[in-house]
Amino acid sequence: VQLQASGGGLVQVGGSLRLSCVASGIVASINVMGWYRQAPGKSRELVATLTSGGRSNYEDSVKGRFTISRDNAKNTVSLQMNSLKPEDTAVYYCNLVREVVPRASYWGQGTQVTVSS
Repeated sequence: VQLQASGGGLVQVGGSLRLSCVASGIVASINVMGWYRQAPGKSRELVATLTSGGRSNYEDSVKGRFTISRDNAKNTVSLQMNSLKPEDTAVYYCNLVREVVPRASYWGQGTQVTVSS
């Protein structure tokens, strides 16, 4: 499975960006797709995940500002980011977790999001 992320960039405080990720290869129908981010000097953290069944999970600081969505037929996941803050600046990584045996986790290459003040 390969993940290709796109959509990062430079935006001013309060602006919006949309990240997209497409999974290719043999993608199990039961999976969790999501986004993580890593800021300089910090460890990677969860931003949002969405199961193939439609259950979502958000990190507290992005609730109400970010929305995760997916298209199961196209194996894509998107992250709409609104009201961006400087602390959202990070490299964002797309992730897919295969929930059937054998379980596996896959990562995209990362896309830079920079929020300038």
